[in-house]
This record gives sequence, structure tokens and C-alpha cells, in this order.
Amino acid sequence: MSDDNINALGGFLKACRARLDPVSFGFRPERRRTPGLRREEVAQLANISPTWYTWLEQGRGGTPSKEVLNRIAAGLRLTAPERDHVFILAFGHLPESHYHGIDAITPRLQRVLDALPSSPAIVKNIFWDVIAWNPAAAVVLTDYAKLPRDQRNILRRLFSDSHTRAAQKNWSSVAEAVVGAFRADVARAGDSAEMAQLVSDLRHTSVEFEALWRRNDVAGHGEGIKQLHHPAIGDIDLEFSTFAVEGRADLNLMIFNPANRDSELRIQQWMAAHPPA
Repeated sequence: MSDDNINALGGFLKACRARLDPVSFGFRPERRRTPGLRREEVAQLANISPTWYTWLEQGRGGTPSKEVLNRIAAGLRLTAPERDHVFILAFGHLPESHYHGIDAITPRLQRVLDALPSSPAIVKNIFWDVIAWNPAAAVVLTDYAKLPRDQRNILRRLFSDSHTRAAQKNWSSVAEAVVGAFRADVARAGDSAEMAQLVSDLRHTSVEFEALWRRNDVAGHGEGIKQLHHPAIGDIDLEFSTFAVEGRADLNLMIFNPANRDSELRIQQWMAAHPPA
């Protein structure tokens, strides 16, 4: 870590502690010369030496270990983006990520999904579990509300559910693209027992997944065309785009816009005749 980065890290940590309310951390509401937490209080919260933490802010402490930096981030109650910024300042890259399935999004993000009346939209986590969707997704893709939570996984459905498979007009191409994109997420998840179990399950239950997995292909899944044969609506073409969810590195928003007027009309007419409950 360069001297400039050390000073930037110290300056950022100082700014973070200066905006914190000591009372909310259990410290006495006494008169202080400067706002926020004292250095020794941050050191106490992070269980490190006050002298070493002082040196770190002053640019004299050298590069901290990842464990110590995590303790400081936790002690300062940094948000996920702030924690990422601290690691970039210290090491020049993001921290190693260990994701855990959290099946909730903010009401605001759900309203974004619901504001797309004829464009199916979903939010999936790094394990490819669908954790949120809009009415159009329930009609066109899958009515996830009718499925138990452990059956809302895109990969499990693609390789094990006959109805999902039949809906894909080019299942082989879809499967190849999905597995390539999933492999990238497996690497991002790091040493995750949950991810390892998912991969093991897929390899044991699907010879086709096993064959694709052995190819070691890695691909992006940012945008493309999805062609579906819906049992009630008929053939529809969708353009999909994938977006990162700010502050949630484990989540992606996928929006499937009708690729042509015919597909849009088919979706709109079916949803008008069968409004969501």
C-alpha cells in the first residue's frame, strides 16, 4: 500500500468516526473537544491497540490485516459500500466476499419491479434464487409465489423441471449461457459451503449440468434475447438486461422487455384477462 493510500485510509477512518454519536455506542455523553468517537473508543470497539489505531489514522501503522480491517469496519458500523471503500484504500481491491442468502429486498426496489406492467422483472441472489418478482414475471416466467422457497432456484428449475425446460425455445443455448454465468458467481462467492452444496446437487441430479460444468466456461449474463413458448400466451421474444443492486453485491435485477410489439400485446392481453390476485 502506497503512502498516499495509507493517508487516504486514515483520513477516511477519521471522517467515519467523527460523524458517529458516542452515546449510541454506549459511551458517556460527556463534553468532547471534537465530534464523534475518540480513537481509543474505536480501538476498543475493534479490539485492537489504541496506539496502533492512532498510527493507522496518521499513516504510520502500515497495512492492516484483513481481519483487523474487518473488525474496524464492524466497530465503526460501516455500510457495505463503505467497507468496500476501506478495502480498496487499503489493498487496492474489494474484500473477499462470503455471501449468505438473504431473501428480502427493500420496499422501494419492489416498487421498481411493480412499475413495469408488461415487462417481467426479477431479483436473484448470487445462488440464483429468485427472491423478488413482479406480476408480469409471475405470468410469463414462473409464479414463484406458488413455489416453496427452496424451489425458486433458476438453475434447479432449468435442469430439473420439465415445464421450465419445455418453455425454452432453445434450451441447450440457454443452459450453456446460464452455467457460464453461474460459474462466475461461484468464484465471487468464495469459500461458501452453501454454494458448494448447490453445485454438488446440480452435478449429481443433471448429467447435462455436469457436462457443461466440466467445460469450465465462464460468461457474462448482462443482456441478451430470451425466446419462450408460453403454454397460454404462445411464442414471445424478450430482451433481458441485468443490473447490479447498489449496496447489495449479492443481488441482481433482471428485466425482460418484450422484444417486439406482438410479444408485448400477447402479454398485455393475457394479463388484462387474468389480473393478479
